[in-house]
Amino acid sequence: LENLQPEIKKAAERLRYEVSVRGKQVGWSEKVASFHFKKNLRRIVTELYVRDNCHPFKATLLVWVQIPMWVCVSVALRNCSVGAARSGVQEQFSAGGALWFTDLTAPDSTWILPVSLGLVNLLIVEV
Repeated sequence: LENLQPEIKKAAERLRYEVSVRGKQVGWSEKVASFHFKKNLRRIVTELYVRDNCHPFKATLLVWVQIPMWVCVSVALRNCSVGAARSGVQEQFSAGGALWFTDLTAPDSTWILPVSLGLVNLLIVEV
């Protein structure tokens, strides 16, 4: 979208000139000329989005999928670690760790996992 901004700006300037010339020829009022400018600019921008396959909604689509997925995974992990006292899942979590985190039900006292997870997510967003 950012790469299209200079092209959109040039198209808007050219269209503004064409609409003003046509408006003077036909005798449009300022309101009618503004309506035609906005309508044609919207059409031009839509054509550019289709040409380059970069509609703004595509950037937000991932967020609308990621947020519910994150909530579902968080709730599932919480239910596995805290709410599964009757099943054998909690016992498996308390003895199934590796490296410095041997008990998966205990909080991470070294903060290595939360900090590394935050840094990896920041790296993903920045890249």
